[in-house]
Amino acid sequence: MFKQQFSDASDACALAEAIVDTVREPLLVLDHDLRVIAASRSFYLTFSAAPEDVLGQLFYELDDGAWNIPALKSWLSQIFSNTGALHDFEVEHVFPAVGPRAMRLNARQVSYTVGSHTTILLGLEDVTSERAMARRNEELLRQKDMLLEEFQHRVGNSLAIIASIISLKARSVGSEEARRHLDDARDRVISFANIQQSLHTSARSGVIALGPHFARLCQAISQSMIADQQRTRIETRGDGQATTSEAESLGLIVTELVINSLKHAFPEDTANGLITVIYESSGAGWTLSVSDNGTGKLQVSGRPKGGLGTGIIMALAKQLGAEVTTVPGRPGTIVSVRHAAVATCDDLTGASVPSAPAIRSRTESRAGSTAGSRTVSRS
Repeated sequence: MFKQQFSDASDACALAEAIVDTVREPLLVLDHDLRVIAASRSFYLTFSAAPEDVLGQLFYELDDGAWNIPALKSWLSQIFSNTGALHDFEVEHVFPAVGPRAMRLNARQVSYTVGSHTTILLGLEDVTSERAMARRNEELLRQKDMLLEEFQHRVGNSLAIIASIISLKARSVGSEEARRHLDDARDRVISFANIQQSLHTSARSGVIALGPHFARLCQAISQSMIADQQRTRIETRGDGQATTSEAESLGLIVTELVINSLKHAFPEDTANGLITVIYESSGAGWTLSVSDNGTGKLQVSGRPKGGLGTGIIMALAKQLGAEVTTVPGRPGTIVSVRHAAVATCDDLTGASVPSAPAIRSRTESRAGSTAGSRTVSRS
């Protein structure tokens, strides 16, 4: 189209000069020796330069050698190695006439049908403000992380103080029932502190790896509740990820179930107590089970006898869209929290939907596996 419109060389030159002079970003036209043939008006304005100081000069000698940068030379030399075009090379430099600037360079080689000479179009985009904003954002994120660290530290200290106050109060009351309720409240404060600490140290991306999360929780519970003379251990198995909110709810469920087993499943003379936390996922469905080899759990009318802890677990499971089932083990008790995957079109057209495997058989089939498992013990 251009050939038909501008068959005369002088007309084509006039068009080229008009294009160079019109572009808003600084633009240089260089010959094969990298001498400046033409420069846009925006180049002169951006770098406070005059045509007599630019035209005919080597690019690397412009502005008192401000562009004489080894990395830039290496980058620009690639255009002669059949590359043809180069993109997004950034230079941060203090230019004598305009001060510190961040420039993004793009270059393209132009070859002609007549003759063997070539020219290079070199575009320069001023990204100083963009880079300054990026640095400000990084600084704001750093300050946010510092504030979050301080907040987490203060929350942890406050929860520890609350737990200590409750413990002191429990020792001073005369009623055994009141003491038991205060001890339960203290344990829940401690468990919440453990969950907050685990979530804080897991990931800041909004996605939590559940295996390490549960392992840290059980480690904290073991250190605070299993006496040195007790021979009881806690194992965690499974992998998977969840959002921070889901991980918090699952962590509270695990904490309640593990604490309940430690309190009620094992007599003081238990020799080889074991609590196992297993998380399994398949697509959008998942199952969390906590089992122990203790004395078993009292059943009333086919349902577990529960108090505040049971109510907390049921409420959290409801938030997660999951169901809670409790079955006797041989020995001990197995509590399962299961979230079923949403039915697909195949399910609705007659394809069979696999049922959840029996919790006991799943636990037994994985009892000998060590892959992905973590053990917490105090012996």
